[in-house]
Amino acid sequence: MHWSDIPADSLAVLHRGSVIPAHLLALDAQRKLDTRRQRAMTRYYLDAGAGGVAVGVHSTQFAIREVGLYKPVLELAMATARDWTPLGGRRPLFMIAGLAGTTRQAVHEAGVARGLGYHAGLLSLAAMKGASNDELIAHCSAVADVLPLVGFYLQPAVGGIPLPAMFWQRFAQIDNVVAIKMAPFNRYRTLDVVRGVVAAGAEQRVTLYTGNDDHIVLDLLTPFTLMRAGAPVTVRIRGGLLGHWSVWTWRAVELLERLHAAAAGDGVTADLLALDAQVTDCNSALFDVAHDFHGCIAGCHEVLRRQGLLQGVWCLDPNEGLSPGQSAEISRVHADYPDLVDDDFVAQHRERWLA
Repeated sequence: MHWSDIPADSLAVLHRGSVIPAHLLALDAQRKLDTRRQRAMTRYYLDAGAGGVAVGVHSTQFAIREVGLYKPVLELAMATARDWTPLGGRRPLFMIAGLAGTTRQAVHEAGVARGLGYHAGLLSLAAMKGASNDELIAHCSAVADVLPLVGFYLQPAVGGIPLPAMFWQRFAQIDNVVAIKMAPFNRYRTLDVVRGVVAAGAEQRVTLYTGNDDHIVLDLLTPFTLMRAGAPVTVRIRGGLLGHWSVWTWRAVELLERLHAAAAGDGVTADLLALDAQVTDCNSALFDVAHDFHGCIAGCHEVLRRQGLLQGVWCLDPNEGLSPGQSAEISRVHADYPDLVDDDFVAQHRERWLA
């Protein structure tokens, strides 16, 4: 499957820049898939105005592969997206499947995702630690032969590997790459991705998405002007594929619209700069920065539990949960930044999603 095979209206959703939540995993007290609440989460994201969802990614828990849930979870999300009529009516979506593992596994997962109707795969390279850049590019190219790719710079704190600008230049030169999610939580490494895309001359084909949950607002406001052959080239990060946006998604859609308007000419105000710090403060609680991100998934679960979409914060790994003090931190940011939460929206529609 080549990116030119993707329906034009879906590809436009990606290129314009959208809110793409990194889909969470609904489990019951026995740590088994809670199909009803998993479906309700997808409906929530779509009703909130998300441009699509990313399923089988870090926030969905990479361990779904070890317990036989990879295909069922992807299949459920795609079926829900096809069957559900969101608020405001049907609209095109861009659906992304997480891909992981060594080349054989990632190629297999790309085939599964393609067969289910996903438009692209978000390719994690965590399993390729120790591989050379040549080996990494060969790996990426093999997977791109099956499905269009979204590159993924995963932060080392949760399993990612450092990748230089030259890697990203070569990656962006792969014709079937449509986007890159930058989530190194590091400004220098984020710039490495931008530099690589510009050096490859691929900025028209490869759309940049922030995954830097610690720097969301400024990523989306910043014009990145770099030099190529002696001439300035300006690119922007268009949207977000974020674990942070797996909660309070309705507000995230509002936020992205505001940031797009500012970037298009309304101007960057002091209020927007202040908002960057507020969103980052929220993320510090959700992602458990105080404990090196140990509770980053459970923290997002806790928000949806409080809203009634999930019954608990259970993860596949029994050792993964909220850290000491994390619940209190979530309560603090919830109280401090009421304009960033969407409790009323969820309360209004929750029973419809759970039906």
